[in-house]
Order: sequence, then C-alpha cells, then structure tokens
Amino acid sequence: MPDPQTCPVQNGAMNAIMTVTGNDHPGIIAGIATALAGMGVNIVNVSQTLMGDYFTMILQCVLTEDAPDLAVVQQRMKAAGEQVGVVVHLQSEAIFDAMHRL
Repeated sequence: MPDPQTCPVQNGAMNAIMTVTGNDHPGIIAGIATALAGMGVNIVNVSQTLMGDYFTMILQCVLTEDAPDLAVVQQRMKAAGEQVGVVVHLQSEAIFDAMHRL
C-alpha cells in the first residue's frame, strides 16, 4: 500500500483535506486562503459553517507539483492557523480513501 502522506494523485499533484476550527472572527478564510495560495496550493472545494461562535471549515486542496511537499505545507499551515487564531489539520486525501477500503 502506498504511503498516504506522499501518495501522488496525477501529474505530480496530490489531493489533500484540510480542517480549520476555532472561535469565529473576521479574516479566517482570507488568512488560510492566502497562505495556501502563497505555496501554490489550489482550493478546489470548501465547506464552512458556524456552530454558535465556533467556526468550522473543510477544504479539499490540490498540492501541485510546484507546491512544497505535504510535510512542509502542514507545518506552514499550522503556523498560519496560529497567526489567524485557529487550528489547522491537513492530511493526504489518500488516508480517507484507504479508510473506506478497510
């Protein structure tokens, strides 16, 4: 079975799933989207909602061949989340695909 943290999807790109959670305030989406774009990561699908004062967002992203590897993007997005005041988790979409095959 391929390593889900580095599994390429096609043409050197990899799909990833990101979750963003924290107390709602202005600038969360802008901060996260700006950090991703700065690394060449494309957002292809997004869902966000408020649960009371709690912000939640799930993004499907594509790490292009020009983007840093997954571990670097994870580290930078953790820092970007801390700057914006939210918690960010990023995983290869291959992990979710593998869970459904079990």
